[in-house]
Amino acid sequence: MDVSFGVLGPLVAGNGRGPLALPGPRHRAVLARLLVARGRVVPVDALVDALWPEPRPGAVGALQTFVATLRRVLEPDRAPRTPARLLVTEAPGYALRLPPDGVDAWRFEAAVRSGEGIEEALRWWRGPAYAEFADEPWARPEAARLEELRLVAVERRASGWLAEGRAAEAAADLESHVDAHPWREEAWRLLALALYRAGRQGDALGALRRARAALAADLGVDPGPELRALEKDILDQAPQLTLVSVDDGSNRHEHSRVLVGREAELARLAEAAAAVEARGRLGLVLISGDAGAGKTALAEAFTEDLAARGWTTAWGTSPDRSGVPAAWPWTRILASLGGSVPEPEPADDPAVARFHWHRAVARRLGDGPGRLLLVLDDLHWAGEETLALLAAVVADPVARPVLVVATYRTTDISPELTELLGRVARAEPVRVYLGGLTVEDVAQLVGPDAAEVIHRRTGGNPFFVRELGRVLDAEGGLPEGVRDVVRYRVAQLPEDVRAVLRRAAVIGTDVDLDLLGDGNTTLDAVETAAARGFLTERGPRAFRFAHALVRDAVYEDLSRSRRARLHADVAEAVELLRPDDVEALAHHFLLAGSRRGVPYARAAAERAERRFAPHEAARLWRAALDLEGDDAGLHMGLARSLAFAGALAEARRHRAEALTLAGNDREMTLRVLTAFDVPGVWTENDDPELARRVADAVERVLPGTDRATRCRLLATLALELRNVGGERARAAAHEAEALARELADPALLAFALNARWMQAFDRAGLAPERATLGAELVELSARHGLVTFEVLGHLILVQARSALADFAAADVHAAAADRLGEAYDIPLIGVFTQWYRALRTAVTGPPAEAEAAYRSAAARLSGTGMSGVDNGILALALLCLRRLHGDESEVDDDFGAYAPWCRPSGEIPDSPRDLLFEARTCLHAVAAITAGDRATMTRLYDALLPAAGELAGAGSGLVTLGPVAGCLAALAEALGRDAAVHRREAAEVEARARS
Repeated sequence: MDVSFGVLGPLVAGNGRGPLALPGPRHRAVLARLLVARGRVVPVDALVDALWPEPRPGAVGALQTFVATLRRVLEPDRAPRTPARLLVTEAPGYALRLPPDGVDAWRFEAAVRSGEGIEEALRWWRGPAYAEFADEPWARPEAARLEELRLVAVERRASGWLAEGRAAEAAADLESHVDAHPWREEAWRLLALALYRAGRQGDALGALRRARAALAADLGVDPGPELRALEKDILDQAPQLTLVSVDDGSNRHEHSRVLVGREAELARLAEAAAAVEARGRLGLVLISGDAGAGKTALAEAFTEDLAARGWTTAWGTSPDRSGVPAAWPWTRILASLGGSVPEPEPADDPAVARFHWHRAVARRLGDGPGRLLLVLDDLHWAGEETLALLAAVVADPVARPVLVVATYRTTDISPELTELLGRVARAEPVRVYLGGLTVEDVAQLVGPDAAEVIHRRTGGNPFFVRELGRVLDAEGGLPEGVRDVVRYRVAQLPEDVRAVLRRAAVIGTDVDLDLLGDGNTTLDAVETAAARGFLTERGPRAFRFAHALVRDAVYEDLSRSRRARLHADVAEAVELLRPDDVEALAHHFLLAGSRRGVPYARAAAERAERRFAPHEAARLWRAALDLEGDDAGLHMGLARSLAFAGALAEARRHRAEALTLAGNDREMTLRVLTAFDVPGVWTENDDPELARRVADAVERVLPGTDRATRCRLLATLALELRNVGGERARAAAHEAEALARELADPALLAFALNARWMQAFDRAGLAPERATLGAELVELSARHGLVTFEVLGHLILVQARSALADFAAADVHAAAADRLGEAYDIPLIGVFTQWYRALRTAVTGPPAEAEAAYRSAAARLSGTGMSGVDNGILALALLCLRRLHGDESEVDDDFGAYAPWCRPSGEIPDSPRDLLFEARTCLHAVAAITAGDRATMTRLYDALLPAAGELAGAGSGLVTLGPVAGCLAALAEALGRDAAVHRREAAEVEARARS
């Protein structure tokens, strides 16, 4: 049964049966702290700090008790041992999983932002927000934010009343509002306007004088420009004080800054700008809505407002096509700001070069005085590097007021944009959603007679309202389908204008006159299209489609054959005019289906790699392959880009194809083998068959190579063979390390150390040696800017320190890996750190929480392409968890999905030497003890003895069966030996793990 919460006053909760009796003050504080987080995970340490300002022994245990009690209250019908659905455990703490309407404050905020139901929403307030926690430092910021939102809502309610002609009612409400909050200039402005419209001109001027006096006495400032302008308008009895300026969502009247139906949205943008100005740092606004909702028009109106107030403004639009360099919108923004545009600097590690370039761009935006507005339009079409730069700029502190406004379609959200929205969520952006206009708004645009039918046909979408209105004016009737409107209007144009529009649609939303064709005939056609509302003139020889939907309609009406012909024509024109524009050349030639696009696609892909845009590079490699057919170099380029982007399974397929195509060509085989320095942190191969093929190819081309190539090939051999290469792989790893040290090549040494670590599993108990290798890898990589190998070193140390029951050190390295992964946008890091935190919970927390953490981690692992890791690992984790906590119940059938050794009985095979060796051997020991197999017990005892001081399986960083010494004690006892020493050591390891 759904639970809802109230925080607009004292904390309350209820479900369909009525109010819930929340427990004592500390339980309520836990709940309030989680509600303040708005669905985000609150670490255990933060919750403990919220409850006890001073350190207290047993605080974590007490917190777990509070959580358990709250779960019983909030989900009384939950069956025992089933995961909680509401108050969930998620590393490194807890979170509340609630629907968007589950908290009155959330509903209130949604009402204020949408502008609908504000009067009712204000009645939800029962007192100050989070009233009983007003003195808590963790509650004060959220309570203050909600109070500010309440004041904004009061003012928007008054603004709505003014729009409805309820001026006297608004004036009465605003009088008490300004008395309580005399420094809110918007409140004074609305009060003066309400008084004026109520026929009280003298009182309106008196209110403005009171505002001036209050601001001067308390703050020592004069009224802002809007109050001064209103005072002048009242004295002049200006007509705009009683008339509402209107607009259709795309074209504004010359003297109006108000869009029809968008007054509240403009007000929210103005609030965001004021907040940025007050804080002196960067802020983010996200404007979203359907195609045609007026996102660009709103941003343009806002840009004009801020420009008039002295802000510097710059725009960057993501084109609705490929064929432009990576991060093109940012290039346009930086160029328009003047000065030099930072260029990427080469580095051994692409992630490091990308990071430094992002920092350089952020510093460039922070240079100079004054306030800066940046608009990134059409973010739904943005490439990966445009999005990555936006995330970096938002995360990097900027030393002046900078407001970034980004627009995107809610119907075209790509996975990359989804990830970006998640990454910037912690910056708490202002979100503005543009829905459809009301019938009354539509009536202002098309007149009252057709308003209802057009509103019904368009859903209030401003673009379609305008287009249908034009058809109605011209023909007196309406087409049946909204998408037919533009096609209908295009069909009414002369043929020469339609031909120019078709070619323009192939070029893109921004129309390059040089590519359209020179001469007065073309210019006449373009001007006709502009006069009919299809194009807009942005400057001399600079035209643009009035809306992307216009361009889409024209482009989609072209047959595939005509599109290909026009793309070929445009490509040839680009080749003559801009032969270095490889992105545009690749785009048009590829869409023309011409193999002339292959070399351009190759060049554009390599340029995208240098600009750290692996997804864009992969798209170009793949498009070139589609035209060229099998080509080893193209396959290898695609494999490299896919691996960097985290698409490991597909990268392996293309690497295998490249190897096949290389055949007996020694030089091509060497290029294929040495172009894939992807770090490895798991000892079971994701594709054993491909690994064997790579190893065979290495052996074939190894003789006669120079020392650096030999080093790289030997390291590749050791990595590919991993835990199945035996002595040959171990010898290759040692020789690669020795060669790398002689050559003094940091990147080569990092690769070789990875290979050495992969072969450091000769026997049990080698966690200290692997920790030494990880520490050197971290130090070497940090010193030389090899961030992907630095992350690898931290993950190795997470594993090794977990094996040694040193979770404090493992925590440090897991956090360092997460920070690097986030800063440098390296995929898949969080998969391993989330599994580690589930392992830690398995050792130190309640079993139910550990199981939930494991299932959450397994869901994230699925689909990563790491089949060597995702090989029934959840089944193994849950088996280990049950054994760790003494649950000897029947093992679920799912556990058999991992491998035969997961079962508690049956044949006991030899275990390969890998990250799970100790765990697997301990499971074999249980089966051997059950079967009374003394020979096997003796063999396993001797194998495990070197790891007596470790946690079995924890060297994987994923699972554990507890101290190896505990298994040794059980084996010793079954063999009739003294088990006391092992029991003491097991107790010491367990105490160390739980400390």
